[in-house]
Amino acid sequence: MPILVIAEHDNAGLKAATLPAVTAAARIGAHSGAEIHVLVAGSACTGAAQAAAAIAGVAKVLVADAPHYAEQTAENEAALAVQLAQGDGAYTHILAAATTHGRNMLPRVAALCDVAQISDIVAVESPDIFVRPIYAGNALATVKSTDVLKVITVRTTAFDAAGQGGAAAVEAIAPGPDLGLSRLVGRELTVSARPELAAARVIVAGGRGLASSENYHRLLEPLADRLGAALGASRAAVDAGFVPNDCQVGQTGKIVAPQLYIAIGISGAIQHLAGMRDSQVIVAINRDAEAPIFQVADYGLVGDLFKLVPELTEALG
Repeated sequence: MPILVIAEHDNAGLKAATLPAVTAAARIGAHSGAEIHVLVAGSACTGAAQAAAAIAGVAKVLVADAPHYAEQTAENEAALAVQLAQGDGAYTHILAAATTHGRNMLPRVAALCDVAQISDIVAVESPDIFVRPIYAGNALATVKSTDVLKVITVRTTAFDAAGQGGAAAVEAIAPGPDLGLSRLVGRELTVSARPELAAARVIVAGGRGLASSENYHRLLEPLADRLGAALGASRAAVDAGFVPNDCQVGQTGKIVAPQLYIAIGISGAIQHLAGMRDSQVIVAINRDAEAPIFQVADYGLVGDLFKLVPELTEALG
């Protein structure tokens, strides 16, 4: 029986988080021989469906095109996924990226199907054995599921993005009902010329040590501009109002794994480390030589960040 991946999209195209979820599904399929289907539920979503069909390894794209899927509300999309899971040719696994969308929708699928969800997997050992972080990423648990249907969210930083070059069949399916349980009232989008935080190759992040929102922007923005980096922040900086919460990196924020992560004025609380410890190279700047961030940093600079950061920015030309 096949594996189903729930696509995350904006109707015109796929979100990047869908690609690692397909890779995780392919790892499962490599053990079981199952083919991969991708569900695109949206409104006027031809662009997203075509993008899904072009993913390498995808055998079929199921398209549910209806006005009540325009905003991909969790209740309606979960009901559709359950309908597919319990129908003819039922699925053995349903996967989604462990993003805000996936974490909102997939637990509903698990509850409606009366199965346990396996959250935030970072590795696949067999079709029913998976590895996931616990204790804020300080330990890894290997879990085995005996459920007939496995409902899984995928930590996107743990899997490479699936490649292109596929030519999957695109099949229109009947939409599920509009449950009318929620509706989108409005959306505020942050417009930035910088890379998206979750997908950035370089991140410059600031913490409470910056002391104010003014200092955060004055010191970090020139450095980020020189590096072509995204801006991030610790929870302490977000709680203090330095930046909005969409900049937060950590267990309750975004999980990132860039090539370079520069932590400035961040002490290194467990909550924050859980969101960035998989970065390839970590650079820490902090006046406290005993700060926990130095335990995970590849390079550490102890000193006054108000002096060091401008010097670093100037040295980068």
